[in-house]
Amino acid sequence: MDKPNRCASLDRAVTSSPSGSRNWWLAAVKPTIQLTPRQLQLLKIVASFRENQCYSPTIAELAAESNISRSTVFGHIVELRRKGLLSGSPNRARSLSLTWPAQELLSHLGDPTGPGNHNESTGLLCGKIAAGIPLEAVENIERLSLTGCFGTGELFGLEVKGDSMVNEDIRQGDYVICRRTDVAENGQLVIAIVDGENATLKRFYREDGQARLQPANDNYEPIYSTNCRIAAVVVGLIRKV
Repeated sequence: MDKPNRCASLDRAVTSSPSGSRNWWLAAVKPTIQLTPRQLQLLKIVASFRENQCYSPTIAELAAESNISRSTVFGHIVELRRKGLLSGSPNRARSLSLTWPAQELLSHLGDPTGPGNHNESTGLLCGKIAAGIPLEAVENIERLSLTGCFGTGELFGLEVKGDSMVNEDIRQGDYVICRRTDVAENGQLVIAIVDGENATLKRFYREDGQARLQPANDNYEPIYSTNCRIAAVVVGLIRKV
């Protein structure tokens, strides 16, 4: 059996925040909640999966990633829910998410997926380039950032696999920039979770009490689903040249 990791503990009883301290509860940590190394590993896997994908891992994916059985993973998930570190519906696939205390705990332990440890991807923006009539070349050094280009919100990138959106010039190997949200308007380009398991990039439409996920390639049929959840809307595209 895993031994508790005393570094990965926090006190549920702390309820008030001294002003000026973002990690106020860390100063009052007591070993009220203990995590085993395996439970801490599963928390990190969930955090990493949600950071790099647009949805949570399934029990099967957690089992494969941590090299343990599904039943063992399920038992740890039950415990992490009981300890207030994971939330989500037990009967709904891909619904696991880290609670605020869990995010703060990972941040305190130096996990790169914890809040406050995200280094926003930036590069140099050196001016403007003409694609029509040539412009005077003037170097003006600025920082190029995702939020500067695509707006605020929880942004992340996904690599495109497949060719179902080629008629909208979204090609395999491109990176779509997404803003995490659970709502979308008709006609928006979205990341949708179908039947609680499968993620897809499509145009979203509501029709007759169901969702139509429209590809942009005549070789693919639309997907119709009454069990469709919006995970993100696409706000931009990055392509290697």
